[in-house]
Amino acid sequence: MGKLFGTDGIRGVVGENLTADLAFRVGQAVGTVLMEEKGSRPTVVIGKDTRISSDMLESALMAGICSVGGDVKPVGTIPTPAVAYLAMQEKADAGIVISASHNPYEHNGIKVFSGQGYKLSDEVEARIEEKILSHAPMKLRTREEIGRRHHGMRQLKRDYIDFVASTIESDLAGLHILCDCANGAASATAPELFGRFKAHTDFIHRDPDGVNINSRCGSTHLRDLAAAVVKGRYDVGVAFDGDADRCLLVDEQGGEIDGDKVMAVCALDMKRRGKLDGNTIVATVMSNLGLHEFCRENGIDLRCTNVGDRNVLEEMLKYGFRIGGEQSGHTIFTELETTGDGEVTALQFLQVLARSGKKASELTAVCAAYPQVLLNVEVPHSGGVKERMMASPELKAAVEREEAALGGAGRVLVRASGTEALIRVMVEAKTTEKAESVAKVLADFIKTQKN
Repeated sequence: MGKLFGTDGIRGVVGENLTADLAFRVGQAVGTVLMEEKGSRPTVVIGKDTRISSDMLESALMAGICSVGGDVKPVGTIPTPAVAYLAMQEKADAGIVISASHNPYEHNGIKVFSGQGYKLSDEVEARIEEKILSHAPMKLRTREEIGRRHHGMRQLKRDYIDFVASTIESDLAGLHILCDCANGAASATAPELFGRFKAHTDFIHRDPDGVNINSRCGSTHLRDLAAAVVKGRYDVGVAFDGDADRCLLVDEQGGEIDGDKVMAVCALDMKRRGKLDGNTIVATVMSNLGLHEFCRENGIDLRCTNVGDRNVLEEMLKYGFRIGGEQSGHTIFTELETTGDGEVTALQFLQVLARSGKKASELTAVCAAYPQVLLNVEVPHSGGVKERMMASPELKAAVEREEAALGGAGRVLVRASGTEALIRVMVEAKTTEKAESVAKVLADFIKTQKN
């Protein structure tokens, strides 16, 4: 990857390594590359999450795009997948999302989709990055060539909600649902979306104030939701992350329903209905051993890619598979969308739950969850520490020693985060205690080596 674009766009702490000046230049570079591709004035759809910095970055991006002759269609606070969908609907040349997904509020990011709703190709991304980093002036437009901001975009949000609601046939009657909006983008769409159905749905964490996005809520912090589901005797809880491209759930007992379980439930339903093209689930190396076991028992093939929904999607598109995703809650249904969508995922799962007549805990019992421990080790942002550590023969030897100690009854995965200054240590074992022990040994080893 380049110096700016990571696995999920440009990310950083606003005011430190992600500034309004950088956003302005990103806008200029995107507009210039699109102009070169198209040969005429490009149009860009722009959406954002609820972070305090999103308005500032949006203004800078729009100014940059307009300064080089591009038009912008700002759709306001809206989930990341909505921008991909609306870029296609509006026949725009690109879509830009201002969000840092599940990260804390002080972080933000800039993610660019193509006009076809997919993440940019490496080649186009590299051209944009080259223009940003070269510091060479880009051609500014004047007079009537200056780009325009389109107004009256409220209907586009309704168009997206209409689309998501259309992805299921069930009216979800009889379900009692509690939804956690993570004080993020889902706050702007989920209440209206779930209001289209006959299920009774209540909401928590849907009052964003700019700094409470993902704060002890949403898909990365399920404790509040789980407790409220049990106390309120809900059938199921639904949790989104800050930009609502991922979804996790909890059952009526407060048990977590992660992405592996969601894929298992939905894939089995698709297979029964003859909709599981290729008879395959595409997951990542982070998926639990329980998903591997589920697939063997149900005659479903499982393909595992490197971590990242981009890698999952590439595998799905290459072979025509219909369902894939990550344990963390990014689930992709290629028959419906070009990227992961938390609200679409929630409806797909809820439709199966409503059809089944079962409790959520019973429905998801088809896919066991083996004890899995994930530890994050912070490393410096700069200096190539992540890369140096991951290439270290000493770390490789330490991983091999711990894997051997598991005796084939588990596995170890150490990887660098693509979006944060972290090295992640994941261990699966027969018991939580063993997994915790091995993970701590490796995390402590990394801490001693990172300097």
